[in-house]
Amino acid sequence: MPRHCAVKLLFAASFVFALSGTTMPSALGAEILGAGSSFVAPIMAQWAQDYMKASSNKVNYQSVGSGAGIEKIRFGEVDFGASDKPLSPEELEQAGLCQFPIVVGGVVPVVNLPGISSNQMKFSGALLADIYMGKVTSWDSPEVKDLNPDLPLPSTPISVVHRSDGSGTTYNWVDFLSKASPAWRQTVGVGLTVAWPTGTGGKENAGVADAVTQTTGSIGYVEYAYAVQRKLVFGQVENAHGLFVSPGTDALQSAASTVDWRPYKDFSVLMTNAGGPDAYPISATTFILMYKSPKDPARSSSALAFFKWALESGDQQATALNYAPLPGILVKQVEAYWAAQIKGAAVIGN
Repeated sequence: MPRHCAVKLLFAASFVFALSGTTMPSALGAEILGAGSSFVAPIMAQWAQDYMKASSNKVNYQSVGSGAGIEKIRFGEVDFGASDKPLSPEELEQAGLCQFPIVVGGVVPVVNLPGISSNQMKFSGALLADIYMGKVTSWDSPEVKDLNPDLPLPSTPISVVHRSDGSGTTYNWVDFLSKASPAWRQTVGVGLTVAWPTGTGGKENAGVADAVTQTTGSIGYVEYAYAVQRKLVFGQVENAHGLFVSPGTDALQSAASTVDWRPYKDFSVLMTNAGGPDAYPISATTFILMYKSPKDPARSSSALAFFKWALESGDQQATALNYAPLPGILVKQVEAYWAAQIKGAAVIGN
């Protein structure tokens, strides 16, 4: 069925919950509560605004970081959590949760260097790892100049900025560094938080953006949409094919399209260093966390109706805000997953 027809059916019926033989209607006019990833906050806010106009349902999303979002859904404080780090199938099973991707973004290195514009500077994963381990400490170091021989690189010391909170953005960033650098993998590793060898911390994407803006010679990492909104200078990153790629909707979607999601239970896979030649190498998706057996079936129905609308009618907003919509085949997999995993949910209009 065409997507516009599915959307019309959504507003007519939304989701049917069959509990103990009883059909419960969706909760129109409800306020849906969610919390987590700051990575996805800009598009979540836009979707919530447009969805309110289309359906009268309100979505209240708290941008508190992936770690806090995971905790809030585990404690039942929200209708959904959002994390840029996928939970393992074992973690999900233990907590009674399921997860699914909702949109694709990118984590970009951002710098504050006079005379340097976006997409001019080139970074390899190995160089970024050495900078974040404190091995490369000046912008005119040979390791930087070798990749950027034509740039006017100053002798300014490199000031490293990283996330101070539990962060899915960090998780994808350090996963990429770990894949690029054996030294990083052995000494620092991967996590929502890590023992940073050097640098200062900023809370959420906004905190890192603030710190980089205020400090000449600094480098940080933020979600691509934040970099564009804040007019931060971001660089190209070398991908798995040895090509330096700029972030952008096409490069992000290329990464998502080259991942075969089917073998991974609960979509628990990262897109870092995806294999496509056009893929941006630090692409990431935000995962929505919901209960398999909803404590409040009507609120769960309303949350799923919102995500169905976002996946089927939110592409334009995502692209405008420098995210990439999920590939169509992945959207179908997600909607089938809802019907299989969330107790009593029958998706209408597939």
